[in-house]
Amino acid sequence: MEFLLSLSRVIDAVNDRIGRGTYWLVLVMTVISAANALMRYGINWSSNGLLEIQWYLFSAIFLLGAGYAMLKNAHVRIDVVASRLSHRATAWIEIVGIVVFLLPVCWLFLQFGWSMFMDAWTSKEMSTDAGGLIRWPVKFLVPLGFALLTLQALSELVKRIAFLRGIGEWDPYGSAERAAHVAQAAQAAQAEQ
Repeated sequence: MEFLLSLSRVIDAVNDRIGRGTYWLVLVMTVISAANALMRYGINWSSNGLLEIQWYLFSAIFLLGAGYAMLKNAHVRIDVVASRLSHRATAWIEIVGIVVFLLPVCWLFLQFGWSMFMDAWTSKEMSTDAGGLIRWPVKFLVPLGFALLTLQALSELVKRIAFLRGIGEWDPYGSAERAAHVAQAAQAAQAEQ
């Protein structure tokens, strides 16, 4: 189990580094978007390539940030329900969710995403818009993003199993702030009943 936990820490570090790097893509996308709008309405000039790079960057932010979101517990969950359960019960629910739902969906997106990327790569697919960009880089983001999410799912699975075996610590809320917020929401829900 120690080897798996050390592998989990490596995966966490990779997704953390990629996630923090993805923050910068938000700034780049915002600057390109603002410049494109200024040029379009200021000097009546626009570029399909600039529009497409915005879409590519948005795709990169979403896909490359998915594993980071899971690492930071920023993904969608039903905290009001989970807050009423023990940490052990929550760990079991997450294990089932990862194994039954998340990993199979990731596998499908990896398979289809890879074949979509390979088709674009081998055919040298280009945008059909005038001045558009090549398509394989953005299509590569699909298998890459889901590979990172799959790795993070496996890392989280290892951490939940270690917690259930009494080997590691695990906070289902990810931070004291989130735990306090969940507790307040649970108290509010109980007060309404």
